[in-house]
Amino acid sequence: MSSSKSLPITKQMVWQAWLQIRSNGKAAGVDGKSLTEFESNLKDNLYRLWNRLASGSYFPPAVKRVEIPKGDGGVRPLGIPTVADRVAQMVIKQHLEPLIEPCFDEDSYGYRPGKSAHQALERPRSRCWQTNWVLDLDIKGFFDSIDHDLVLKALVRHTGDKWVLMYVTRWLKAPVLMPDGQLVPTLKGTPQGGVITPLTQSITFV
Repeated sequence: MSSSKSLPITKQMVWQAWLQIRSNGKAAGVDGKSLTEFESNLKDNLYRLWNRLASGSYFPPAVKRVEIPKGDGGVRPLGIPTVADRVAQMVIKQHLEPLIEPCFDEDSYGYRPGKSAHQALERPRSRCWQTNWVLDLDIKGFFDSIDHDLVLKALVRHTGDKWVLMYVTRWLKAPVLMPDGQLVPTLKGTPQGGVITPLTQSITFV
């Protein structure tokens, strides 16, 4: 990495992040640039992104909101970051995950590397022979209402890297572009669909 860059984000970190996101989600964000379009000028796009990330000058664009119909007649709001922003989020996720992963309970399966929904189902299936009760609960509107200060307070417990806190804060505060074209500021909650969202949500429990 060039000595002129103030943050420890290397070109290799950006490249590895790109390899992770390239196979997941091809939808375009607010800039209208699809994964294919981003890849058509990949070298320049990744260099510009690294340059901004490593200098501390990267600010995430607004998140595009889409609404997915639910079986009960409601909708599930989904946030679609731009392709470049997904790469940027993956850079931070890959830095954070090794620090946070050891803190999770072994029975935690949501969004965990190397764990799956099939494994989560297998655990109660085996335990049903040991106990005859089940506890089922859900936190209503968790993604939409979580307090940003709580997320950042939990994050500080796991890393002292100010640049990580800076970028996570910027993603938490990024505005949302609604389906009607209205740009809405984000005061609480995190959009479902972000690369780093599950990890920043989960750290409030460990």
